[in-house]
Amino acid sequence: MKKYRQAIWDEPLLIEISKQGRRGFSLPSIEPDLVTQFGNIESLIPKEMHRSEKPDLPALSELQVLRHFIRLSQMNFAIDLGFYPLGSCTMKYNPKISDRICSSSSLRQLHPYQPESSSQGILEILYRLATMLENITGEDRVSLIPAAGAHGEYIGALIMKAYHSDQEGKNNKRVEMIVPDSAHGTNPASASMAGYQVVTVDSDKRGMVDIDKLRSIVSERTAGIMLTVPNTLGLFEKDIVLISKMVHDAGGLLYYDGANMNALLGRVRPGDMGFDIIHLNVHKTFSTPHGGGGPGAGPIGVKRHLVPYLPTPLIEKEDQTFKLNYDLPNSVGSVKSFYGNIGVLVRVYVYLLLMGRDGLKKSSELAVLASNYLLSKLDKTYYPISHDKDIMRKHEFVVSSKPLLEKGVRALDVAKKILDEGMHAPSIYFPLIVNEAIMIEPTETEPIEELDKYAEVLNRIGREAMADPEAIFNSPILTSIGRLDEYKASHPKTMKLTWKSLRDGEN
Repeated sequence: MKKYRQAIWDEPLLIEISKQGRRGFSLPSIEPDLVTQFGNIESLIPKEMHRSEKPDLPALSELQVLRHFIRLSQMNFAIDLGFYPLGSCTMKYNPKISDRICSSSSLRQLHPYQPESSSQGILEILYRLATMLENITGEDRVSLIPAAGAHGEYIGALIMKAYHSDQEGKNNKRVEMIVPDSAHGTNPASASMAGYQVVTVDSDKRGMVDIDKLRSIVSERTAGIMLTVPNTLGLFEKDIVLISKMVHDAGGLLYYDGANMNALLGRVRPGDMGFDIIHLNVHKTFSTPHGGGGPGAGPIGVKRHLVPYLPTPLIEKEDQTFKLNYDLPNSVGSVKSFYGNIGVLVRVYVYLLLMGRDGLKKSSELAVLASNYLLSKLDKTYYPISHDKDIMRKHEFVVSSKPLLEKGVRALDVAKKILDEGMHAPSIYFPLIVNEAIMIEPTETEPIEELDKYAEVLNRIGREAMADPEAIFNSPILTSIGRLDEYKASHPKTMKLTWKSLRDGEN
């Protein structure tokens, strides 16, 4: 039987260890002259804003609060602590100088409502960053506004829709978006949100877009195709030029999902491959803080004929002055407040200045080398390669733990066991076209010793799974939280979402 452990470190909530009378702060008393001048200070607050009762806030000493948050931080995993090969996420190391620059007072004290005349510095940084990304991607214009990759995808789909509406008029029949079966889940979701009918194209035995299937799908109803190159199997779509011609000849557009751009920097530009629209997950490819839901940014770039549809505002340079241009009549509109997630974008700018053209190219070369090296070290008895094993992978690869099912061990069990080694688990069960998928992306920042150790761990887990599967089922045992009951962890009837539920003993 598979057992589910309770947490070995049940950190209480602050409200649970609260005791009335304890204080972790010291506020100054109201100055006597204010009392003399206004009398009852409470009278200065409008009556409709008065509380009927005191807020139910925890009362703790400063030391208790400090220890609570330090313990929580030690329960988390981060790239600063160890190897983080989360496939498709590019969890590379983040240079600390970027954080230091973003913490400078000159940046922290900026406010988006400042007039352009006093915001020239940040506008110039953003303008230069957009220009850099245009050069990197081969697109003609980049907007930095989208908040994340999926946000960029959605905006790209809206741009497609606006463009085809203008081109086709009332007779617009382009209602279909083609998406490969290996695509990131956000692709069909973004297309569907934009109002498109999603048409799936199968992968062939190589793990790439099946050209014959694509040929049978493309029609006058095709608005475009969304592709990740290399794809989620880590394979470069060798037929991309043919795919581009097929879709363009039918009047459709090509959308590039930039999640895997870390494999191409300095080698190939999506714009040169025929992509009309691209988003970049700059919080992955260009090494800004990433994970746990944010923060992120998803700049979107387009070819010249699509520039009028970009979201507002665009940063323009007139003489030596930088301005925000809201005058774009055909724009898809405002999609986010102000002009992007500045903290992330500045970090990207710093990273690009640090790396330079040659550095970016070198980073991709090392990422691809690390991926293929780690793949070569895995025992294929336990982790056979998905699809064509003779094709070199790019920055990531996918293997299957299907042989371990003989003992009832799943990819999920392998991932849990890895946690006991002080390492982060890879992505699992993605892409969906691979049974018991394990998706690994080592990035370019890890030393060879770390890659050797990870391969050793995975191979040992494979051997243990075949010899003693019960030991795998009980993992992890060395983490702050043990094996969760997956059903209870996700079922709305068993989830405890607030501290009140815990306090009142609700289920």
